[in-house]
Amino acid sequence: VLQDKRLEISYSDILRRGSEAGMVKEAAAAYQTERGQGEYTLEDYYAIPEDRRVELIDGFIYDMSAPTTIHQKWVAEIAFVLNSYIHKKRGKCMVFMAPTDVQLDCDDKTMLQPDIFVTCQREKLLRRCLYGAPDLAIEILSPSTRKKDMNLKYTKYANAGVREYWIVDPDRQKVMVYDLEHEEFPVVYGFDSSVAVRIFDGECEVNFAQIYEEMKFLYENDLGEEA
Repeated sequence: VLQDKRLEISYSDILRRGSEAGMVKEAAAAYQTERGQGEYTLEDYYAIPEDRRVELIDGFIYDMSAPTTIHQKWVAEIAFVLNSYIHKKRGKCMVFMAPTDVQLDCDDKTMLQPDIFVTCQREKLLRRCLYGAPDLAIEILSPSTRKKDMNLKYTKYANAGVREYWIVDPDRQKVMVYDLEHEEFPVVYGFDSSVAVRIFDGECEVNFAQIYEEMKFLYENDLGEEA
């Protein structure tokens, strides 16, 4: 997930800074809607200008700003491993990266953009989005998305039937793996590990130690302090 900010969108006012992490002041006239947070629908989502990245979760709009190089490098490397495995096996699963839409609940109140997701059910793929739950969802944490990814999105994915959920924490160099299909407790790995993909029966592994070593210079660069 990119760095995101929760917006209280009104018709004529600018936003008040809220108590929850990530709220910012933002002129809302561009959205031209009289609905308030918790009441937004896909109609509002699609009315937002294309150059503005947002997610819609249970009727709430979350603004998403540009990711860092560290964030995007993790996205690219993990997606590459998953895609390479699928191609090698000539599998039917497919890998997608943000900003691909996921209409998770098949309703008009939620549209997510996981950093990475894998679906093995091609009938769910529409031209505009994935309609339903992916098999695997992966979020790369940013300081402003930590609470949302670890709580709100975890609950949404679990309730929607996502089989496996990874939370990659670049700052703390940890990976939390939730086997939602079997409702097991999460397993936490360090960046010195290889992590097996459970939906592929452990045959595919993401070597976090190797990836981290290749991009370690970004962590040592002052410009890359925040993931």
